[in-house]
Amino acid sequence: MRKKPGTLSRRNLFAGMLAASAAQAQRPAASPGWRPKVGIYCRYSPANLEFARAEGFNCIQLLLLPDLSAAQLDAVKENIRKSGLPVVALSASGNHLDPKPAARAKFQERFAKTLELAASLNVKYVGTSSGAVPGEPFEKQIPQIVAAYEKAYFPICEKHGLRILWEPHVNPFNIATGPIGFSALFKAFHDSPFVGLQMDPSHLAWQMIDPADCVREFAGKIFNVHLKDTEILWRVIRRAGIQPLDGQRWWRFRLPGAGGIDWKAFFAALADTGYAGGMNIENEDQFTYPNYDGENFTESFKAGYRTAHAFIRQLVPTV
Repeated sequence: MRKKPGTLSRRNLFAGMLAASAAQAQRPAASPGWRPKVGIYCRYSPANLEFARAEGFNCIQLLLLPDLSAAQLDAVKENIRKSGLPVVALSASGNHLDPKPAARAKFQERFAKTLELAASLNVKYVGTSSGAVPGEPFEKQIPQIVAAYEKAYFPICEKHGLRILWEPHVNPFNIATGPIGFSALFKAFHDSPFVGLQMDPSHLAWQMIDPADCVREFAGKIFNVHLKDTEILWRVIRRAGIQPLDGQRWWRFRLPGAGGIDWKAFFAALADTGYAGGMNIENEDQFTYPNYDGENFTESFKAGYRTAHAFIRQLVPTV
């Protein structure tokens, strides 16, 4: 008996069901009840902690110098306790492989102190750049980075359960600026539990790297997130290109929502991959400057954080 056009046989129907089931299994499962922490990244001060608490943020990342006396450290701990805000990460910038031996040794010693400080504050992550050797080929830098970390930092990380996080900030002392650098480093470190990523979509965006794709590719390697946008200045590019003869900058950092990043896609990628750690607003928007009066926020800088928080609440309703 000839089948009518469009009629499915049992075999075809069953095969179609299997294919649909397999396709569904390959999709990343969305995280029901997604509960990320949203806070700010800033210099430490009691006033800044109080601002974050009063504005309803529920975590914080701090830039805090490690040269603290015992009394100063006790005061920091007490102020953090009173704020009720978990410190999800510390931050320390510099070149782990400075070409000058004395400067290299000095920075490595300082970074080791930052790791010890993190442990004393019960903070598990420290954000930084990878380190780089100026003038060396990419492939020759990687084993030097591995050797430096294993000698200077990993014993401290192992002792205290810490992880060093690379941010894709483009600078002369970082090769962890995107997927190629990330992949090469993780491979060289054999997926060590002492390294990971501090994802900042703003640095990827101006490099023309899709932040959401990057989140999905490196799911499970991301342990802290910076929330900062990038505005591409097309009026500059259309006249001067991406290498302007007069050195004009063709992009600038903005508050989340004021640039060109697809935040819906970025947050969806984090939710789909199950990320539930800290997401900290990093305010480098020039329209909110001046940023600090001493160590404390200016009123214009506070207004920037409030604006960013209001935008993020629209996309992360758990905040």
